[in-house]
Amino acid sequence: MRRAWALAALIGLLGAACGDSGGSQVVPNPSASTFPSGSSGSAPTPTGSPTAKLDLTKVHIKLVQVASLDRPLAMAVRSGDDALYVAEKGGRVVALRGGQGEPKTILDLSGEVSDGSEQGLLGLAFSPDGAFMYVNYTDLNGDTQVVEFRFDQDGVVDGSRRAVLSVDQPFSNHNGGNLVFGPDGYLYIGLGDGGSQGDPNHNGQNLGVLLAKMLRIDPRPAGGAPYSIPPDNPFVGDQSARPEIWAYGLRNPWRYSFDRETGDLWIGDVGGVEREEVDFQPAGEGGQNYGWNLLEGTVPHSDNLPLGAVPPIHEYDHSGGRCVVTGGYVYRGSAIPALVGGYLFADFCVGDIIALAQKGGKRTQLVKLGPSVTSLDSFGEDQEGELYALSLTGPVYRIDPA
Repeated sequence: MRRAWALAALIGLLGAACGDSGGSQVVPNPSASTFPSGSSGSAPTPTGSPTAKLDLTKVHIKLVQVASLDRPLAMAVRSGDDALYVAEKGGRVVALRGGQGEPKTILDLSGEVSDGSEQGLLGLAFSPDGAFMYVNYTDLNGDTQVVEFRFDQDGVVDGSRRAVLSVDQPFSNHNGGNLVFGPDGYLYIGLGDGGSQGDPNHNGQNLGVLLAKMLRIDPRPAGGAPYSIPPDNPFVGDQSARPEIWAYGLRNPWRYSFDRETGDLWIGDVGGVEREEVDFQPAGEGGQNYGWNLLEGTVPHSDNLPLGAVPPIHEYDHSGGRCVVTGGYVYRGSAIPALVGGYLFADFCVGDIIALAQKGGKRTQLVKLGPSVTSLDSFGEDQEGELYALSLTGPVYRIDPA
């Protein structure tokens, strides 16, 4: 996650610090989510329930620590299973059961995972039926590997490992790494632009490569291939484009999620020196171009801007020590009724948990909820829709009503 990982060692020395509770604070708009004059970007039309009636200033939360792990980076849940599964940067997947119970290691890839600042075991997901577990990690050469394991009531089935997708990484940063199954049952794989700075290989706007893209595949083997392409992917039949691509122009989509009620996709795309951005994609719509590397948020990097590029629903600069966006989830739990429909996200370096409401693809509210988490690198969602915050320094917190 760019320079944030380099800061992690220093931040870790301070220990995880989070407020137990706090009042809401309205956050002013640091920059309007509109495109520069002369561009053709337009906001998408959302689906599902609008959130304009929310009053996020009435939300009060606290953080309850449920575990302390070794650099937790991703969390997933499995159908019919009450455990929380967490991926650690160093290569372990652990199961958390029974509140404060000790974590149980269910997979250890530590001997196969590179451990550079932006490398490691980066993503974790279970198939909708719970029969398969998928992990995304950088191997000892620094390349992306998406691997499948069969899973049953006893955990990972011995001998069931199967390679799904491998992507060469030209540099050690901007690996993306998240894995999420969408409401359509397909696996979405987020890949960064391949690294260095400024996208020197121009992958963002190149539909012939997988880097800087959101991919959408059926991960099960078919016809002798390790995965298959959904027939309604936006670039199927386009000989100049990879058919796996769902969306493009992404710099480093570190964390993204689907609204479990509406099916809308929210993407936290890590920026460069100008902007961090949150992108909003209506349910079922693919083919979007989010502009990188010709645009960083709404900041132009070229005089020749892409036609039809989609602006972020929210963006911000690096003032006040902010550095890297950590995408989260739309809250659909029951413990905090006033928060239902609000999208939660954070910044890795500041750690404040922020709630956002939208209507018609436009942001209507932006509120700081109070508590903060040191080195907040990921969020998680449990079976009931309750949300969690993960700190690179070790703690895993549940977000509760204050």
